[in-house]
Amino acid sequence: MDLHFTDEENAFRAEVRAFIDANLPARTRQKLMEGRKPSRDDLVEWTRTLHAKGWSTPRWPVEYGGTGWSPIKQYIFLEEVLAAPAPEFLSFGVSMVGPVIYTFGNEAQKQRFLPRIANLDDWWCQGFSEPGAGSDLASLTTRAVRAGEHYTVNGQKTWTTLGQYANWIFCLVRTNPEAKKQEGISFLLIDMKTPGITVRPIITVDGAHEVNEVFFDDVKVPVENLVGEENKGWDYAKFLLSNERIGIARIGVSKARLRRLRELASLPGLDGTCAIDRPRFRDRLIETEIALKALEITQLRVLSDEAKGLNKGKPNPASSVLKIRGSELQQATTELLMDVVGAYALPFADPHEARNEPPVGPQWADAVAPLYFNMRKVSIYGGSNEIQKNIIAKAILGL
Repeated sequence: MDLHFTDEENAFRAEVRAFIDANLPARTRQKLMEGRKPSRDDLVEWTRTLHAKGWSTPRWPVEYGGTGWSPIKQYIFLEEVLAAPAPEFLSFGVSMVGPVIYTFGNEAQKQRFLPRIANLDDWWCQGFSEPGAGSDLASLTTRAVRAGEHYTVNGQKTWTTLGQYANWIFCLVRTNPEAKKQEGISFLLIDMKTPGITVRPIITVDGAHEVNEVFFDDVKVPVENLVGEENKGWDYAKFLLSNERIGIARIGVSKARLRRLRELASLPGLDGTCAIDRPRFRDRLIETEIALKALEITQLRVLSDEAKGLNKGKPNPASSVLKIRGSELQQATTELLMDVVGAYALPFADPHEARNEPPVGPQWADAVAPLYFNMRKVSIYGGSNEIQKNIIAKAILGL
């Protein structure tokens, strides 16, 4: 397998980089470089800029608004977006429910939802996890009972990321409580403005309102919002989660963070010394860089298999490897940032916009502690790393 990029692929990388440089607002880039999160408006603005270029849904089939790029070009594009840094796509629409709709949905659903996902006219969130049904997702208890042309939904979802902004939620619901737990689940699309839906914030350890609880009390959902067949939702969920786990590797983010690390490690700290001059710190930095290169090669191997059609549309179990190592490296880079910042990281205020008041240390130090705390979650969401190891043992090692 040749892992070198062709001249055409290198030219494409230059085109993507030039477009980002010319069109990404400077305020948005600076915010991301400092480790702060883009606002809702930042993400909408950038998505619509990409949509106008025809680049907002790069992995979708051409007939639904995709680019027709090869898997390698898709990888290059995402790497350049993350490394710029530019805002990531709202993955709940582009990478999760969108592919489920164009793969398993009916024509009316495709016509209704896909164009609005591509332009971020609809903000989607994910209704999978429940109290007592996280990594063991098939144990979910949210019920949907059909009566005529509607389902009545009752139950609770949790850890609903950015649900406070969403106007649609895709949900796994139990439609046959008598069946084996994986076989009685359906996939519903639910308008968040429907009466009976309540969204309550969960404030995370970094002080942010990023996730929520969502309650459903006698929520009426039209049967036309069922994706695919009733009681086949577990199959659609596995398809969705495979796509999500490949994206969780976020190699471009880790590359950008390592570049930033080297810059900041060369600045003097409180004691007047630079972190880059400490041998143990250099060793850990180099170890992380080597591990990231190994992960990148694994990612390219997965893409090579995809380009050759070796998995024939089935989820690639190697996505679990990408999820595990990608999340571990994201956490490792934030741990190194904390070493660089040192005592400056102790106080922090608003993790997204505000500086510490009064200022404590350099401005670049403000976002490091919130970022470190926030990255503790990446080894859990999308299926915990322990669950991914079970998948690898079964699907790859045959144990």
